[in-house]
Amino acid sequence: MFRFIPNVLLKQLYTRSSLQNTPTGFTFSLKNRLADAQFTGLTQVRIDGQTYPADAFTLELDGQEAIRVSAISTKNPLKFPLRRKVRVQAIAAPLAPGRHTIEVILQSHPFGTLTITIDDELQGGPDQLQEESILKNTTIPRHPVDDMVPEIIQERQDFLRQYTQTSPKYLTNVAFDPTLVRGNCEQFVGVAQIPIGLVGPLRINGEHAQGDFLIPLATTEGTLVASYNRGIKLLNQCGGVTCTVIDEGMQRAPVFVMRDARAARDLARWVADHESELRLEAESTSRFARLKYITPYQAGRLLFLRFGFTTGDAAGQNMVSKATLAACNFLLQKVEGIEHFYLESNMATDKKPSFVNTLQTRGKRVTAEVTIPKELLLRELQVEPEQLDRHARIGNVGAFMAGTNNNGLHSVNGLAALFIATGQDVACLAESSAAITTSEVLPNGDLYGSITLPSLIVGTVGGGTGLPTQQECLSILGCSGTGQVYKFAEIVAGVVAAGELSLAAAISSLDWVSSHESARQSKN
Repeated sequence: MFRFIPNVLLKQLYTRSSLQNTPTGFTFSLKNRLADAQFTGLTQVRIDGQTYPADAFTLELDGQEAIRVSAISTKNPLKFPLRRKVRVQAIAAPLAPGRHTIEVILQSHPFGTLTITIDDELQGGPDQLQEESILKNTTIPRHPVDDMVPEIIQERQDFLRQYTQTSPKYLTNVAFDPTLVRGNCEQFVGVAQIPIGLVGPLRINGEHAQGDFLIPLATTEGTLVASYNRGIKLLNQCGGVTCTVIDEGMQRAPVFVMRDARAARDLARWVADHESELRLEAESTSRFARLKYITPYQAGRLLFLRFGFTTGDAAGQNMVSKATLAACNFLLQKVEGIEHFYLESNMATDKKPSFVNTLQTRGKRVTAEVTIPKELLLRELQVEPEQLDRHARIGNVGAFMAGTNNNGLHSVNGLAALFIATGQDVACLAESSAAITTSEVLPNGDLYGSITLPSLIVGTVGGGTGLPTQQECLSILGCSGTGQVYKFAEIVAGVVAAGELSLAAAISSLDWVSSHESARQSKN
């Protein structure tokens, strides 16, 4: 829970462009963007310096009846859940057109007294009212409180049919309780059905994943499942693939704009001196987030702070956002001279490939490695170790010239198929697809190969992992729930290794194009 809320965040509680006149006075809206809370009183509202008595106001939470402020107290609070909106209505003279300065002082739990000061433009001219009327008829239906009740889902599906003049059949045919999607998808209308193929069993010799695992792959790409199955067969004949989780971390990177470079440097020193206090604030927001480090990077008067956390069995992006915000709230209360603050500066490189993640780990850093006997390569894949090793070294040059984050072949193929099947955040493939491959021909002629995924972002709880199909696929792998994320990461790395080996052999043996052509012809 946040113990410090700076003014820059308090302003975000006010919904801009919500100030309007009504037949009995005026109204504006507040939206909770912090955490679940309760209103326990409204002390004062001032507009352009004029004070309005608290008993002139009512508060109306989304989908509920208006309550007079005089009826709200610490013993009779008004709940204000996260992401919900409350409409503040006044019985008073209407406001004049133009901009107005609004100051609201309210009581809350657990935040105490909150003072919000904001400038807003009075809305509601004739042209705007006509525009809102037109917009209402072309807006996707939503329920202000529970957007997953059957009636509103049906209303959206009907709106879809009417607006597009189509009659979707499979899209709207949902085989599970739609309420299970709550928190995963807004404005829900249906599901995308993606084929899942089964490969394996794959033998994993990990520290957390030990044994033979069937692998569900969700894909629409012909030959992908067959290719991974071929790689798995070879890995199994080598005794399996050895997988190791090396490191982990999830980052958020706020930026602070200071007066000049010296002030930014001094802030970095302050952060180093107060890291224990910042850790206390950050970790107070979660049972699982644990702050590992705060790394400063300075450019001119900009100070970037890269907060690194462990996040238990969750991928953890939302978890570290909340924890980092709590630490920054503390910093903003204690340090003067900060001109601007943004919770994310792009330096966490969320859902983007980057070299900083390749070097410093984002998500899980995991390696899969195997030694393949020469005769096995010749018999099963029709290639010699020297062919694969030479191709890998040439591929390094090509990857360098292209400027890629990956000197492998197609790690993202297996990752995407596993991510979709198991409910991972598919956008995180941007980071997770980074791969570092190595190979060498050993003195006895065998081939050693490894692949390291330095920023594999996976979880076994939270996000889409709880959806019915995705939960079943995680259960197939024995990776559902808490205490399973390292095991899952090792399995994922093993699958990626199988795909790399299979495609490398297909390219070196000139079997690549013919495999795809055969799959294409089989559809005709």
